[in-house]
Order: sequence, then C-alpha cells, then structure tokens
Amino acid sequence: MWRRRRVRLWAVVGVAALGFMIALEIAARHYGLPGPITNQVREVVFAPKSGGLLYASMALTLVVLPWRQRFVAIGAAVGVDAVFWLVRWAAGIEITDGHPFGNGALWVILGCAVMALTRRTGPDRVLLLKGVGLGLLLVVGRKTGDTWLLITSKTRPMVLDQYMAAADHALGNLSWPVGRLVTATGPFGFGLLDFVYGQLAVAAVVVALYQLRNVATERRFPVHHLVRTFLLIGLLGPAVYMIFPVVGPVFAFGDGAVHWASVSVWADSAPSSLPWSVGDLWPRTPPPISAPQPMGFDGITPRNCMPSLHTAWAVTIFIHSRKGPRLIRFAGAFWLIATLAATLGFGYHYGADLVAGVVFVLTIESALRAYDRGWDRSGIRLAAHGATVFAGLLVAYRFLPAEMARHPWIFGPLVLLSMASVIYRYVRTTTAWEPKPTPTPQLDPQPEPA
Repeated sequence: MWRRRRVRLWAVVGVAALGFMIALEIAARHYGLPGPITNQVREVVFAPKSGGLLYASMALTLVVLPWRQRFVAIGAAVGVDAVFWLVRWAAGIEITDGHPFGNGALWVILGCAVMALTRRTGPDRVLLLKGVGLGLLLVVGRKTGDTWLLITSKTRPMVLDQYMAAADHALGNLSWPVGRLVTATGPFGFGLLDFVYGQLAVAAVVVALYQLRNVATERRFPVHHLVRTFLLIGLLGPAVYMIFPVVGPVFAFGDGAVHWASVSVWADSAPSSLPWSVGDLWPRTPPPISAPQPMGFDGITPRNCMPSLHTAWAVTIFIHSRKGPRLIRFAGAFWLIATLAATLGFGYHYGADLVAGVVFVLTIESALRAYDRGWDRSGIRLAAHGATVFAGLLVAYRFLPAEMARHPWIFGPLVLLSMASVIYRYVRTTTAWEPKPTPTPQLDPQPEPA
C-alpha cells in the first residue's frame, strides 16, 4: 500500500512538472521566444548553451551504473561530441552562441532512458529511470529558470530597488564597498569570481556525486541529498521574484555592463549606458536616504535579486559538503565565500538580498528534513521559524525601508540577529536529529582457569 501511494505521488509530481513546463513554453512563445522544452530539444542536435552542465547532468545519471558501464557511457559521449565537431567543422558552421561539446552527454542520458525501458526490468529499471530523471531535472531546471527570468522582465515593469537600497543602509550598503574592492583587484579578481559565480551548478554536482557515490552498490538513493534542495530553490525562488521584483544595484544605480567592460581586458568596447538607472552611483557613492518608490525599468533585465538564489545555492553546497572529506569541505567553504563576494562585488545583489537568501535556503532545508522525519514537532517548529523570519524580512524591506535607513544601528543588528536565529536553530535542531552512536557493551573479563 505504501509503495503504491508513493508511485501515485511521483506520478502526480511528474504530471504537474510537465504541465508547468508546458505553461512556461506557452508564456515564452507569447513573447516571441522559445521556451524550455524547445530549447532543450534543440540541444539534441544544435550546439548547447551549457555543455559543462550537460556533462555534469550525465555524471548524476551515471551514479546508478557500475564503473564499467560508466566508462562506456563517457566514451560514447566523447565520441558523439567528436562526430558533431567534425561535421560542424566540415560544414563550416561557426558556433556563436553555445559550446562545441555537450550533445554527447545529452545523447547518453536519453540512451540510458531507452535502455531502462527496453533492456531493464523491475528494480533495475526503476533505479536507472531515477538516475535519468535526476540528470534531466538539472538541465531542465536550468532551462525553466531562464524562462522564468524572461517572464519577470516582461511582466514586472516596475522594480523595488529604491526600497532595497534604503533598507540596505541598515547593513552599510555592502555592495558598494565590496564593489570597489573587486574593482581594485582588476581582471584577475574579476575573472576568478566570475568563474566561481558561473560554475555554481558544476560545484553542486561535485558535492552531489560524493553524496550519491554508493547508489550503484546499495541500489537506492539516500533519503536527503543536495539535488533535492537545489531544484526546490530554483522552483520556489522565481515566485518571490514576481512578488518582489528587483534588478540590482549595478543596473538600478549604476551603468550596468559598462562598469565591468571597463575592467575586463577582453572587452573591445563598452556598450551604451542604461537609460533606466537612477544615476551612475555604484560602486562609488551610496544612494542618498530618501522616500523610496517603485521605479520603471526596461523589459530585458531580469528581476532576480530578491532573494539571492546564488547565495541560497552556495549555502546549500556548504551545508552538504560538511560531511565530506577535507578537500570537499574546503571547496564548499571557498565556493560560499567567493559567491558572496561575487554577488556583492559585481553589483548583482544588495546585502539585504543575501540575508534573505540564507533564511530562504535554511527554511527549504528545514522543510525537506522535516518531511523526511514525518513532520514531527521539532521539524514543524524549525520550518515555521524560518518561514516567519523570511516573511518578516520581506515585509520590513517593503514597508519599513525608510525607518531602516534612518535607524541603522537598530535595524541592522535586528536583521542580522533574525538571520542568526534561523542559523542557530537549524544547526541545533539538525544536530539533535543526527543518530547517536551506540556504545559497545564492555564484557567482564573471564577469570583465568586454575
């Protein structure tokens, strides 16, 4: 009975996910652009936009296979990519918007799906289909995220950056000093942080592969792993974007890409300034304290700042890397610190966004862990605490930003203490949930025979 209910639950989730993607496809078509389904199908043949992500997704799929079959699959992916490269080279096709590799990885994932349906039966088929679903969820999540960003830019003409900038006075306008610091590091600092910022999903896959390393031998997935949290962040985060549209300080209070073109050695010329910004203030001059109001912005820039999902994802990597070996723990800490520096130093987020991102991800982690435990009292309290603090932050940023700016020594510590309370309660509760080692009973020594 329990297994039948679980199958029905997964069937409902699958149908809902398919319906959601179809809705996003229709919405994207409404604005004259291809949606997530079209973009993913194109990558079967055309140059993919995310070759590294496709190989990372293939790696997630291969965790269910033994090593010999993994090597065969990797060889097949490289071979397919080599054939595609030769065909494009012979036909004189130049890749201007994409990567020269990645098609082979997608072909291997789809091939595993066909093999599961035609060559596997019983638990082996279910396990392989789970691996295929895990790999496809990562790439499909990327495509749906891109479509969500398009929808935010088209349906939210007014942005609330003035509210966020005013509220951020309570935290010292962190993006401005960090932006000046990153600018001072020159092309090297920018390039390093840009690499960390852009390869966040690949770093997550590395940690996930460590967590899923025993799936092939144990023939089952662990109860809780990083990929679940990663996907749920990407699903729920854009809904908050629609409620609280924000473009970020480099766009609302700066000159957008002009600043980074000026510090990049590979930029030939700087594009024209954005006519929608309040002024060329970032990162030199923090915005003055004034009565905030919604401001119009262009129909291109995504409203994807509140909360900072890059911060949420980096915190997820950090949390799930804590039980790994020293190298993975170090990498998780480095990726978190570098991601926080990039989100602020590039002018993509306000400090208040980062606080909300931390609370957001800990709430999701709490809910997932509480679900795994059957929603006991401690789990419900933990998730409710995070959700309450997150809602309180949204309300404060929207309705109390002027007061926060005028009284930074009151509201700044309150904001940080609210985030700290969620962190403390999460660590304390989840630590109590960890299974306690049972001591080995000591046997009384037997007397020596006379």
